[in-house]
Amino acid sequence: MNLRDLRYLLAVVEHGHFGRAAESCSISQPTLSVQIRKLEEELNVTLFERTSKTVAPTAACERLIGHVRTAVAEADAILAVSRDLCDPLAGRLRLGIIPTLAPYLLPLVFAPLRAALPSLEVEPWEDQTEALLKRLHAHELDAALLATDVIGPEFESRPLFDEPFLAALPADHLLARREAVAEADLARDILVLADGHCLRDQTLAACGRGEALTGNLRATSLSTLLNMVAAGYGTTLIPALAAGAAQDAGIVLRPLVAKVGRTVRLVWRARFPRRAALDAVGDVIAMRLRGFAEGAAAGTI
Repeated sequence: MNLRDLRYLLAVVEHGHFGRAAESCSISQPTLSVQIRKLEEELNVTLFERTSKTVAPTAACERLIGHVRTAVAEADAILAVSRDLCDPLAGRLRLGIIPTLAPYLLPLVFAPLRAALPSLEVEPWEDQTEALLKRLHAHELDAALLATDVIGPEFESRPLFDEPFLAALPADHLLARREAVAEADLARDILVLADGHCLRDQTLAACGRGEALTGNLRATSLSTLLNMVAAGYGTTLIPALAAGAAQDAGIVLRPLVAKVGRTVRLVWRARFPRRAALDAVGDVIAMRLRGFAEGAAAGTI
């Protein structure tokens, strides 16, 4: 039994398909199948129920997979520590980021990150908060950029910058005539993202609503939500980094009376060994966004 075969096992479990697992491991499907068969023989258990179309983990695989993940994660930690001892700011850093932040923040920080940390390869992974935390827990990510507090001893976090919310209004909306908008005034026709997006809960909480205007409508992306507002379907709150995209869609933006918003945080496992790399990435992002909150709230971005 070796780490390579354990990684192959994890890939098949993750993808539920030998072909896709082989592709993710950069090997041929026959090679992957042979190695999994050898692993089954060595362990003396059947790891997968195979049909012509599906692959499902057996009960034995379900019992073993946690130990496999731990073994692979510990081996990766050994490599990470050794790299850290040589150069803590070199190598790969897998960074999760929520969908309402990724399209707007990454173009601002990637060039500064490359300039400041040329030996560090930052790999972004976009997903919702819950999914990112699961991947972080499973050692599939090294850190994540989130907009909610993470409570518990397993994770540590660092606030990087505050991002105000702005009222996003159709051009002909009555509220567009105001210099600033009260959150409660948006509640009548507020639109939100689908369940699972932290921005949905933050928007409803800010506007004092427990539910959105239209019960059967849920946008799955912020760009869709902006298009709905531009079409006159309702109003919403957007994070200030998305202001450019909103204005391009013909949406009127107004600051909020209460200056509500969210704090973007860098989150990582408490035992993650490459803290120097996380500190360096956090410093670059925080520096790039310094003064952003004040400018956004004042309407100067």
